[in-house]
Amino acid sequence: MASVLLTPLTGGNGIALTSARPGPDLAAAGWSETEYAASGVAAAADPALGSAEFTTRVVVRGPESAPASGTLVVEWLNVSSGADAAPDWTFVADELVRRGHAWAGVSAQYNGVASGAATVAVEGVALQGLTGVDPVRYGDLHHPGDAYAYGIFTEIARELAALTGADRVLAMGESQSAYLLTTYVNEVHARERLFDGFLIHSRGDVAAPLGEAGRGIDLIEARAGTATTIREDVGVPVIVLQTEGDLLGRLNFLPARQPDGPLLRVWEVAGAAHADIFQIGEFEAFLGCPDPVNRGQQAYVARAALRHLDAWARGGDAPPSAPPLEIVDGAFVRDDLGIVRGGVRTPVVDAPADVVSGTAGPGASVICGLFGRTTPLPAGAWDRLWPSHDDYLAAYERATDAAIAAGFVVPEDRADVLGEARPRPRGRS
Repeated sequence: MASVLLTPLTGGNGIALTSARPGPDLAAAGWSETEYAASGVAAAADPALGSAEFTTRVVVRGPESAPASGTLVVEWLNVSSGADAAPDWTFVADELVRRGHAWAGVSAQYNGVASGAATVAVEGVALQGLTGVDPVRYGDLHHPGDAYAYGIFTEIARELAALTGADRVLAMGESQSAYLLTTYVNEVHARERLFDGFLIHSRGDVAAPLGEAGRGIDLIEARAGTATTIREDVGVPVIVLQTEGDLLGRLNFLPARQPDGPLLRVWEVAGAAHADIFQIGEFEAFLGCPDPVNRGQQAYVARAALRHLDAWARGGDAPPSAPPLEIVDGAFVRDDLGIVRGGVRTPVVDAPADVVSGTAGPGASVICGLFGRTTPLPAGAWDRLWPSHDDYLAAYERATDAAIAAGFVVPEDRADVLGEARPRPRGRS
């Protein structure tokens, strides 16, 4: 099969990639950013559909004057809002930059290019695919449909590995992208054998379908399918990273939960939501949620997962295992504060100053349901837990160091995690 042709994209309104949180200063870090039109031929996941020509886009960020690690991380860009977004770049950018891993965001799906229906949207905010949002810059893009999305992702990643000189290629994707990566791992990887590891972040219980020509995948329709686990013979490391908010409800990962294996780790993060304040930042008010959104710490766990995956793919030790979140009769087991038991523990749940939950309150919209909520401690709980604010801060620091020692937070993030300790409540010493 012919290689992919990469042509720098210029003009129009600049790079269109949805993000509510500014990332690291790439120029200051010695990194470059380039957007390409990527043209080639991709095979369908269903051999009966043959191959098709495509021209999509890819954003490449990586060390230019800074040291490079030799690892390329390829993110399957998320199209749930109706436009391309890079949620995992948002979570792990600091880890990528400090480790010197190149990153590429691939517009693998039809809806990201050609403006299909949004799976999740903010009321009053209409987002478009690339050809609609900026026809000057992206008007020559062409996507043959999601039957070819898996092949597009493969061919572009293969070309980028050569471009960047990577000796390890990791794939990652969050939410809708995690559904498709699940299918990729189970149905495509054995044939292509390109990726050295996978980080599947916040998937539901089913795998995405193989797709059709000329249209995008209908993920809502796909949710009626059968619960799907990760196959046992993948042959490369896979980390499945789930939040509390992913286990029940809309995503309902629980039926697909599986035990760890020789090359599989499943981490379920207590007190974390499918999306959170780390992603939405100052735009929280635009969601219109009745409660403050989740202020959990999955970003730091995602960075730890990526570090473990890279080392594991290079022949290093397997990551630590984590107990699953406690669920009995279809409901979370919670402590007397309302915090779920079990799972990967972070300082905000083990030294709590509020209650972070992956579940929103009654009557929340779909988007608010994905963002969970943060509520005050029950009446009297602060005084019972923390005789003084200094006692709270000491416990929070111990919980931070415990998470680092357990391998679920990397040491370089210690200062940032400590910076998320809650301020002294009014009227408390």
